[in-house]
Amino acid sequence: GLSSSIGAHTIAQACISANAAICAGAEKIMTNHADVVLAGGAETFSDVPIRLTRPIRQKLIGLPKAMKKGGPLGGMRHMLKKLKLKDLGLETPAIANYTTGEVMGVSSDKLSAKFGVSRQEQDEFTVRSHSMAQQAHTDGWYNQEIVPYKGSREENGIKGDSTIESVSKLKPAFVKPHGTHTAANSSFLTDGAAMSLLMSEEKAKELGMKPLAYLRDWSFRACDPWQELLLGPTYCTSELLQRNNMSLNDLGVLEIHEAFAGQILSNLVAMNSDEFAKKNLDGQKIGDIDMSRLNVKGGSLAVGHPFGATGSRLVTTASRRLQDEDQRFALVAACADGGLGHACLLERYDG
Repeated sequence: GLSSSIGAHTIAQACISANAAICAGAEKIMTNHADVVLAGGAETFSDVPIRLTRPIRQKLIGLPKAMKKGGPLGGMRHMLKKLKLKDLGLETPAIANYTTGEVMGVSSDKLSAKFGVSRQEQDEFTVRSHSMAQQAHTDGWYNQEIVPYKGSREENGIKGDSTIESVSKLKPAFVKPHGTHTAANSSFLTDGAAMSLLMSEEKAKELGMKPLAYLRDWSFRACDPWQELLLGPTYCTSELLQRNNMSLNDLGVLEIHEAFAGQILSNLVAMNSDEFAKKNLDGQKIGDIDMSRLNVKGGSLAVGHPFGATGSRLVTTASRRLQDEDQRFALVAACADGGLGHACLLERYDG
């Protein structure tokens, strides 16, 4: 375990929380405020907090005072006074944006309609993700990346036998009855944890460790939560490439978070749109993504999306792919609730 003298803190930035933690850790190392940093995240969607309704909570807060004045009878009167039948219930957490009130599935469905991404295209991308994730596990590629649980590295969300025919049967889950997003082409919520180990090159040599990659640069941006909630990867990728005088041709590995098939495909359309670039990216179109470089070990649609862990998983997979595929640079990008986005640039370590 770690010494009790080692400080720690939590970063909350929705789906890119781990990315923010990794970059914050890198900044600490760069400014000599840390030698070694562990950055990542965990999520337990199987045990989410379920609250009493607000009226009941308010009653309970005032209960001690009421009982002090009137005893048990006074406490009972306090609890029942002005309480309505509809107040007797439980509140389950909703993954909805605080500004728009929309769940992300609705926002992604709207984004897909805006960029002309069809249900067929989304279902095809979904099957691709599951097939590639299954193949990666069959090949044993994830054996060095997944810590066994009860002796098994098997993931319970990958459906390697998915077909266009099977996923196309599902009904819309968010925008009904004519939406394009279903339970199949949306990432599922799952428990999960991931951690990334960061240090300077000098420290790694001192400890006798060989890194997988350099973290060269990163971007965090925000966009309109009403119309572009999940379009952050496009804005961040544009900023990153322009700042480093690079193009998509320089990127041999691409790992982009698959919150929804429609979300990632909408980003790909935006990246290759002259009109979008002219209006939003200073005329600098990102270009057409080479699908043979994108998420070739599967993505969040297949392995799930534990919010706090996904960012670290993406960085780990991209870093390992750089070594495995003998590529120089990798792009990691992800969207997040609130109209937030992230992208970072990794370079293969050869030292």
